Amino acid sequence: MTFDGGKVEPEVGMGAGEEYGAYVKLGEAGADAEPPTSSPAGKGRRFWWWMRIVLWSACLGLLAAVIGKWVGPFCMDKVVIPIINWLTSTFTARQLAVILFASVALFPTFLLPSSPSMWVAGLTFGYGFGFLLIFVASVIGVSLPFLIGSLFHHKIQLWYEKYPKQAAIIKSAGEGGWFDQFRAVALIRISPFPYILYNYCAVATSVEYVPYIMGSLVGVVPDIFVSIYTGNLLRTLAVASRHSQFLSPSQIILNVAGFCVTAASTTVITMYAKKKLLTLTQDDNLPLLK
Repeated sequence: MTFDGGKVEPEVGMGAGEEYGAYVKLGEAGADAEPPTSSPAGKGRRFWWWMRIVLWSACLGLLAAVIGKWVGPFCMDKVVIPIINWLTSTFTARQLAVILFASVALFPTFLLPSSPSMWVAGLTFGYGFGFLLIFVASVIGVSLPFLIGSLFHHKIQLWYEKYPKQAAIIKSAGEGGWFDQFRAVALIRISPFPYILYNYCAVATSVEYVPYIMGSLVGVVPDIFVSIYTGNLLRTLAVASRHSQFLSPSQIILNVAGFCVTAASTTVITMYAKKKLLTLTQDDNLPLLK
C-alpha cells in the first residue's frame, strides 16, 4: 500500500488469492493436456535391457552347445564310463550297496558330502532300490551328528553368538510344539542352509529328536530325488556314448522335460522354504539362546 496525502490507498498486486487462482488455472490446463509420452531415454533403457537378455541367452546357448558337443562326450569317455566300468568290475551289486549305504550314513559325521554316493546309487540301482537305500542311510546320517553334537554343546552356542543371523534360522527349529519344530526342520533341510552343518548345530537348540528326525527325512526327499535323477541321466548318457549312439527323440524329450521339471520344482520348493524360514525368524521374538 502507498501513502498519498495522508490517505492510505491499497496497491493493486498479486496476492494470495491470485496465486491460488494461477495454481488452479495451471491445474485445469494440465487436466486438458495430453498425457506425457515415454521419453527417448526410457525407450533406450528398455532396448538395452532386451539386448542384454538376448546376449545372455545367446551366451548360455553357445555354452550349452560347447558342453554338449565337446565337454560332455569328453567327460563321459574319460570320467563317467571309466568309473562305471571300475565299479561294475570291482564290486558286486551287494558289495556296492553296502559301500554306498555306509558312505551316505557316515560321511555327514565327518563333514564330507554324500551327494556323489547318491549319484552312484541312482546310476546303479535306479529310483526304486536306490531311493530306499539312500533314505534308510540318511536316518543314520542325520542322527549320528545330532547325538555327537551334544558333546560340543557349549562350543556350538559360542558359534551362535558369533553368527547371530545364521543362528536365528537354526533357532527357529527349537521353538513351539512338535509340529512347529517338525515344520521348521523340514524347511531348513529344503532351504540352501548347509546340510552338514545343521546336523551338528541343531543339538544346541531346544528341538527334540523325534521332530528333528521326521523333519529331516521329509526335507531330504527332494535332494534324494534330484541325486537319483542325476545318476540315472548320467547312466543313460553313458550307455549312449559307450555304444556310439545318439539318444532317440523320445529319450531326448523325456530327459529334457525331466531336467526342466526337476530344476523348476527344486527352485520353487527352495524359494518357498527360504521365504517361510524368513517369516518364522521375523515373527520369533524369543531370546536367541536358552
